[in-house]
This record gives sequence, structure tokens and C-alpha cells, in this order.
Amino acid sequence: MDLRLSKEDHAFRDEVRAFLAEHMTDGLRRAMELNTCFINEPPVALAFHKALHAKGWAAPNWPEEFGGTGWSPVQRYIYESESARVGAPTFNDQGIKHIGPILMKYGTKEHQDAYLPRILSGEDVWCQGYSEPGAGSDLASLKTRAVDEGDHYLVTGQKIWTTHAHFANRIYVLVRTNTEGRKQEGISFLIMDMDLPGIIVRPIDGSGGDHEFNEVFFEDVRAPKSGLVGEENQGWEIAKYLLEYERGGNPQAARVRARLSSVARLIKRYADDDPSLTLRLAEVGTDIDAMEMLELTLLSDLQSGKNPGAVSSLLKLRWSAMQQQLAELALDIAGEDALRWESGRPLYESLQLPPDTEEMLGIGPRYLNYRGYSILGGTSEIQTSILAKQLLGL
Repeated sequence: MDLRLSKEDHAFRDEVRAFLAEHMTDGLRRAMELNTCFINEPPVALAFHKALHAKGWAAPNWPEEFGGTGWSPVQRYIYESESARVGAPTFNDQGIKHIGPILMKYGTKEHQDAYLPRILSGEDVWCQGYSEPGAGSDLASLKTRAVDEGDHYLVTGQKIWTTHAHFANRIYVLVRTNTEGRKQEGISFLIMDMDLPGIIVRPIDGSGGDHEFNEVFFEDVRAPKSGLVGEENQGWEIAKYLLEYERGGNPQAARVRARLSSVARLIKRYADDDPSLTLRLAEVGTDIDAMEMLELTLLSDLQSGKNPGAVSSLLKLRWSAMQQQLAELALDIAGEDALRWESGRPLYESLQLPPDTEEMLGIGPRYLNYRGYSILGGTSEIQTSILAKQLLGL
């Protein structure tokens, strides 16, 4: 990959910057700056997403045949970097970056025609039904059952840590359709509408005070068989494919670098006389440079049709650790001021204070929430095990 920007690339960057300058309103910037969750809430990003859709930029990672941009790796890198630089929101990653690629690879033509256009337009918000109280890192131990009853499955069970289920109108779920043989062999991948009778959503408030996650209960839900993606009992293969995209198929270096810039401003404002903080910041900055080079290589592979593979686990480990390091560094800069607590959520609605004061009130919740980066998307221990097996042959 040639990392030097061509004349056309510079022109594309100018086009991206102009778009962002027009559509990143002051209110949207403030909402993103005060976001302490892992992902911004879908309503925050809807207007911005609709502008992207009108521009044809709603799905940078999709091929043109499905309504994507067809961008080169360099163009996608430019777009992601410029978007992160100004704090642009993402809209429903579960739709654009997760279920979308799954339906392109494993879905039927009917699935693709029914769901992909609505993902692009922002009409559908998706959530993921993977983890259960007894099946997190050991996901293959899941117990949610789907019993074949002719034209539908009868689904019973529970999912947990379901991000934005309270906003979603559709969910994709791993269910057990066979109890014989290896536990990985009896799992299927099923799409359901969230308004089906028997689906119950209950909130989980995180340690940082935010409502981002939920429990989802399935009480004798009659799920149409048309929602089966792939073959019955093929769900484990599909789940692994999706997890590679979740962990490493989406560029993160630019967004981590944006957080680095935010912490650098905190140091300059409050702790410019402490060289130890500047040294810690520089160490994270060096790690971001290294991760960025790895991501560019991965983007090139994705553009040629390859899936992320085991390197996605390495990227997940690195960006998780760096986000936590920056959150901890911000906490150290704030000192006792980080103990001030605002219980109202979201902060952009509950606060009407000077910007510097509002910024301080987000540091504590963000630090607490970001501890979860070691767990979500697969624990750090699971990622190191994957790397040991697939890359080192251990």
C-alpha cells in the first residue's frame, strides 16, 4: 500500500472536511464531547447519518453493489481519520458494521433486499443477542433455545449486555437448535423483530451511571423461520465471522488519537508542569502510530475480500488498553475534581454549565465505563488465547 496521498486523495480529503464542517453542528459536537458511553446513542447520530446516506457515504465498509461507497483503503482511512478528528458520531454499528456484512455473505437475496436498504437509510436500529448470564467468554455454552414448530421457532431464554436494545427494532440472536454433539455445532443465527410478543427488555445501568446495556428475555417467542440466516446449526461459523469484524474490522486508531488530543488539552490546561503525565501521553501516542499501520494493512486486506482473521484480536487488545490508559490519565489530571458526580443522563441533556466544568464531570463516568473495554467484544484473556493458537500455533 502506498501511504502517500495522491492529488485525488487530497481532493477527497477536502470534500470530507467540507461535509463534516457543514453537518457537525455545535449541538452535535457538544453531545459527542459529553458522551461517556462506549457508543453514542442512536438518536444523537440520526440526522448526521441521514446526511451521510443522502451523500452515499452511510456505509464506508460496504461494496458498491450493496449500496456502499466502494472506497479504496486510503479513502476509507481519510474518512475515518477526519471524522474522528472532529468527533463525528456513528449510527448503529450493529447494523452497518456487523449484521450488514453478515447478510452480504450468509443472507438470502430476500434478507438482503429486506434489510440492507433500511440499514443504510437509518430506518432500522439493530442490537446483538450473543452473551448470556452463563455464556460470555464461553459463548458456545449459550442456552437460549429455538425449538422447530413448523413455520416458526419457539424461542426461550435470556441475553445480557445487549447494547442499545432499548432503541432497537431488530435483533440478531444466537440460539441453540440442537443439543447433541459438540456445543458449537448446535447453534443457529436468527433475526427477529423486537416487537414480537414475549420479548422483554430490562435496563442495566453501568458503573458510570449510563444506560447503554440491557437484559433481553425471550418468553415463548414465535420467531418466523424466515429469520434464519445461513443453514440451521451454522450459527457458530457466522458468529466467529462477525466477531472478527467487531474486534478488528473497524478502524479505531483515529478515534483513539482523538481521545489522545483531548487528554493532551487537559494536560496543557491543568498539569503542564508535570512531565510524567506528558511522558505517559507520548507512550500512548507511539502505540497509536503502530496500531494505525496495522489497521491500514488490514483495510487493504478487507478491500481485497479477505476477512480480518486473528489480527482482529491483536487490534482489540491494543485499542482497548489504550482507551483505558487515556481514561486513567485524564482521571489523574483531574484529581479530586473527578469525584464530582452528575447523576442525570445523558450529560448533554442534564448539564447546562461552562464547557470546562462539563468536561470535568465526564471524566469519572468515562473512566468507570471504559474499564469494560477489557471484557466487551471478547475478554482480553480470550484475545490472547486466540493469538496464541492462530498466530503462534501454541
